[in-house]
Order: sequence, then C-alpha cells, then structure tokens
Amino acid sequence: MTIRKYNYPVPVLALAGAVLGSSAAMAQPFDDSWKFSAGAGVVSHAKYPGSGATEVSAFPMLSASYGRFIIGGLPGAGIPLGVGAHLLRNEHWHAGIGLGSTLGKAREESDSATLRGLGDIDGTVFVSAFGSYTDKWFAVRGSVVTDAAGKDQGTRLLMDLEGKYPVNERLMLTAGPGFTWADSKYSQTFFGISAAQSASSGRAAYTAVSGINSVRFSLGANYLLTPQWGLGARVTAERLRGDAASSPVTEQKSQNSVGLFANYRF
Repeated sequence: MTIRKYNYPVPVLALAGAVLGSSAAMAQPFDDSWKFSAGAGVVSHAKYPGSGATEVSAFPMLSASYGRFIIGGLPGAGIPLGVGAHLLRNEHWHAGIGLGSTLGKAREESDSATLRGLGDIDGTVFVSAFGSYTDKWFAVRGSVVTDAAGKDQGTRLLMDLEGKYPVNERLMLTAGPGFTWADSKYSQTFFGISAAQSASSGRAAYTAVSGINSVRFSLGANYLLTPQWGLGARVTAERLRGDAASSPVTEQKSQNSVGLFANYRF
C-alpha cells in the first residue's frame, strides 16, 4: 500500500470527513478549546483521473481545531490537507473556507503508457468554499475547489445528496447520488491534449471543455464504537461523463472506489 501522490477521490474525502466528526459534534457551538482527531484510512481507487488501473493506498487522517479554525484534514472541503475556518455551524447548516494542497504531483507521465509524451501534472494549492445542510434523514453537501497557484487545474463544483438511515444509536447507513462539474481549464489539463503535447506524443490534439465531469452513487456505513472511536466504510460507483469520458487519455470511464476508515477524537 502507498500514500498516493495526488488528492484522493472526492467520495473518499467525503467519507473521511464523516468519520472525523459526527453531526452532533458539528452542531456544537464554537468554543475556545483545542480538539484533536487522529486515524487512518485504506482505499482502493483509480490511479489517476481516467485511469484503467486501480491501486490500494493507506493514508493518515489527522486534524486539530480551535474554535472556528481547523488544521490538517478539512471535512467537506475536497482538499486532502490544509487550514480552514468554519463560518457557520449549527444543527442544520455548516459552511466554511479552506486553503490546502495536494500531496505531490497530480499525475505523472510514468503512471501509464497512455500518458507517454503528455508530461506530468504538478501539484498545486487550492482554495475551497464548502457547505452542507443536514436534516434527520438526509444531507446535501457542496464545495467549490479552485487552483490558486496557477497550475492550470481550474475550478470544480462538487455536489452530493445523501439519505441517512440510523439503524441504532451507533450505526448509520447512508446512500445517495452526486456529481462533479469541472471548468474548461481543469478538463483540458486532465483530459485534453494540447498542440505541444500532440507534437511530443504523436497523438492527435484534443480539446476538453467545461461540463459535468462525472456522476456517482455512494453507499456508506458509519459505526461509533465509543463516543471517541468511529469506523466507516464506503463504496462509490463513479462514471466519467462528457469530454472526460470521450478523451483519448481516458482508459476507463468507471472510476469506482472502496474505502475503510478508523478515527479517534479527543
């Protein structure tokens, strides 16, 4: 197992956020005290966006918060690691902002023979605005993630609707659809072939424009062993759409993932 060099798939980050904190904890008012969370996850996912190969990765889940402010994992932000702040948090509504980065290059030419001649995609710094509305039996979550370092990774809008079924006080089952919209800059970087790349790779140029990048459906389970210990599992069936699906860079339209997580809050 390896710590993957690019940011983990959005559904994986969503579940990591669910394990990092319960809805009850999120509804608590801000206070001037430190709170910590530590854990780990194991996930099987596509090697890079559009890859036909999967890999199993292990990664840490670490975060610290003080009042409104967060350091480490940013639940719901779509960023693997960074700093952020809660702007609003109550029983139903949660909103925040974040700044963070990937853990290395987003994609390497050596990842697949399909990418030969296309060059690497560097890591970057992202800014994110995220929010959610939660009721007894459902939650709606969304985030906007933008490349803030000029690495041509554009902007993505991520939306998920999740139905919740509490089996008992400890076990919560979830299910629901979601989608990712990507602008033309992101689409071209990950799924397009520029004139320069065409010349170096010998492949025809391909222009990818903005639109719905992928759709998904997720099944999840969260279990509270104790008020501090949480376990989670998630299976996500995701499929590329539009220019991402039609791209000559794409080896497989299905981008499914399976994750297991454990976390301790103190």
